[in-house]
Amino acid sequence: MNKLYVIFGGTFDPIHYGHLYSAMLLARQLKINQITLLPNNIPPHRSQPIANAQQRIKMLQIAITKNQLFRIDKREFEYPNLSWTIKVLKTLRTERGTKQPIAFIIGQDSLLTIQTWHHWDDILSFCHLLVCPRPNYSLQMNTSKMQGWLDNHCTSNINQLYHKPNGFIWLCNIPPLFNISSMQIRQRYNLGLPCRGLLPDKVINYIEQVGLYSD
Repeated sequence: MNKLYVIFGGTFDPIHYGHLYSAMLLARQLKINQITLLPNNIPPHRSQPIANAQQRIKMLQIAITKNQLFRIDKREFEYPNLSWTIKVLKTLRTERGTKQPIAFIIGQDSLLTIQTWHHWDDILSFCHLLVCPRPNYSLQMNTSKMQGWLDNHCTSNINQLYHKPNGFIWLCNIPPLFNISSMQIRQRYNLGLPCRGLLPDKVINYIEQVGLYSD
């Protein structure tokens, strides 16, 4: 069986247990032994990060200390332009070759709006998509065309993810443990509300030490 190269992209502003636990459960389900965290530099679909590049990388490093499942790829910070997913996937495909199975983790909320992504209809030409559930989000796409696209590419056969380099969508059968987002965590900090239990304590200590997310 080929090794599945798995990428988890995001702003991670900050990283929290919703990110970490979903990825860990996914890894257990699909027998993945490594996940590459790929922080965005300038995300095109949302407001710009509050924490700078160095701070977000530091929070990632703190969060995954002693966890051999994760590694960090900092390549996005080398680009001064928008962090288009398709551009990164093309680069990875060139690096990894045409036969390497590559998978990209996204949330269920991102799947429902994937048609707004830059060259979205080319994404499955370069990777598989692993979709993690989010609380209160439907599995029904917004249009019949998009639902047909999803149905045509969905698989429940793990072997297809390992034996084909790209082209499939896996809807992860894991519980959405944390109904929390990075934006909500930033809002809680801004309001002076506690965040213990939502992200690793050492990340919380770092946030408080440098004074992130509070006016």
